[in-house]
Amino acid sequence: MTEETMPMRDDPLPELSASAKKMDMQRLLSAPLPTYESSVPGSWWWTNVAFWLCRRVSAAQFRTTESSSETPLQRDGGGAMCCGWHTNGLMDPLGIFLQHPKEFVVGARHDLVTRPLLSWWTRRLAVQPVVRKAELLRGGCTEAEAAHLNGRSLLALSSGVAHGFGCVLFPEGTSHSDSHMMRFKTGPMRTVLAASALAIARGLPLPVLVPVGLHFRHRERFRTNQYIEFGEPICIQPDDVPAELVEAVKHGDWVEPPSEAVNALRDRLRDRLPHYTPDTSTWTEHRALHVIAHVRANRSNAPLSSWKEEVHAAREVRTGMEGRSNTAPPSPLTGPTMEAAREVATVLEDAGLDGRDLNSAATGLRKARLAAFPGALLKLSLFLALLPLTVTAFGFQIALGRLLGDSTDEGLDARTSYQFLAAFFGSLLVWPVVAAGWVALAVHQSDVIAAQTGWDWLQLFGGQQRDQLWAISGLYLLCFPVFWLCGMSFAWGWDAWVDLRKAWVRRRVQRRTGERLSALLERC
Repeated sequence: MTEETMPMRDDPLPELSASAKKMDMQRLLSAPLPTYESSVPGSWWWTNVAFWLCRRVSAAQFRTTESSSETPLQRDGGGAMCCGWHTNGLMDPLGIFLQHPKEFVVGARHDLVTRPLLSWWTRRLAVQPVVRKAELLRGGCTEAEAAHLNGRSLLALSSGVAHGFGCVLFPEGTSHSDSHMMRFKTGPMRTVLAASALAIARGLPLPVLVPVGLHFRHRERFRTNQYIEFGEPICIQPDDVPAELVEAVKHGDWVEPPSEAVNALRDRLRDRLPHYTPDTSTWTEHRALHVIAHVRANRSNAPLSSWKEEVHAAREVRTGMEGRSNTAPPSPLTGPTMEAAREVATVLEDAGLDGRDLNSAATGLRKARLAAFPGALLKLSLFLALLPLTVTAFGFQIALGRLLGDSTDEGLDARTSYQFLAAFFGSLLVWPVVAAGWVALAVHQSDVIAAQTGWDWLQLFGGQQRDQLWAISGLYLLCFPVFWLCGMSFAWGWDAWVDLRKAWVRRRVQRRTGERLSALLERC
């Protein structure tokens, strides 16, 4: 993709949420800076607690998570600036953090370090606030204030990358809902060039720039599929870093890298990164490519068994399409095959189905697999058995996540971010209270429990008061893994319900539009 293929006009400024419009410069400038002598840039304890919780919540939020890398990912050695397209809010950087072995220095939109609750964590993880062009142009702060804050944050991030940490910055500068990449900003390139200059000045390994593919089947849905794809790194060579930049960063001040070096590195990233995205004119076109990929795989007796396989197969279809032009934004794909696939994709999407629902011959929709019913019923039975605990442990989080996700002014790309945060903070704030309530109820009803079961649980460790306190403490701690099991039972039960519902929908759609689907699939 060349400079001439990029839009000559400026992209419209993104809509700002109410939170993004509030800027407290004094509080932003008080955000703790990362440390580079430790194994993590922020608090070791709170960083590990946060990421342990993130992995638990992510396991419940996504039905499958896969990752791949074109070259082995290294925990040690030079730093890594990871750059991906940005369509799923907080879930984009989180997916990279959880799949890459490095610890990360983090830069984020300014309000993430000033929001209630969230700021408590971001400050302990040494998250560095960044003011975007949209906030500056809309008068959120003065140009001098933005330059000072961003210079401070970018220098901190550059220092972290120079010391071997990872970093995630998105060249589009904002999360969005397009099916292709927006115009590139230069923040990641400026940061990694400054990091390279610092590394040269201090005799450290040079960092790399890593294009990352972030793939979600339906980014806004609970229990969707996630695939994180690390591309071939772009290596920074000593000749790419001007000698005057190396000399300047030795003094510990932020200095803007020369525009020629920044633009050259931006062009290298821009040539590679769209390959790891849908890079289509519309989402319907993107879904049509996946339909064609399933049709071809089924007819070759090699059905696509994972989201990762589906992403790669659809990319092969996209690359091989006639009339494919290397423009930005991409021009619509044309031809009889694409027209038929678009109509099939639309029919499936409107019914809540996709290419996985085609039969093995790709002539229509598949029938329900009776062998899957026992497993689905088992999952639903476990969910129903734990439902009283699930409602008390998760009712508030589920309601809050649904309310915030459906009412946010930040767009569809922020929906799962709010659901994730509700689950994350709900576990920290709600579970201790719920556990105390259940234990208090068990103590109050201990005589009834003993009469019904013939066992007094308060006497588990003996009859002394101290022994009873041990029993109460043990029950309290036991509540937390039980709550986690309740959460997973809800996720598994949801999977079973979705699968059973889709089996019924396939039958109904096949009965209503089977002949039309078969005719369209013949042309795919």
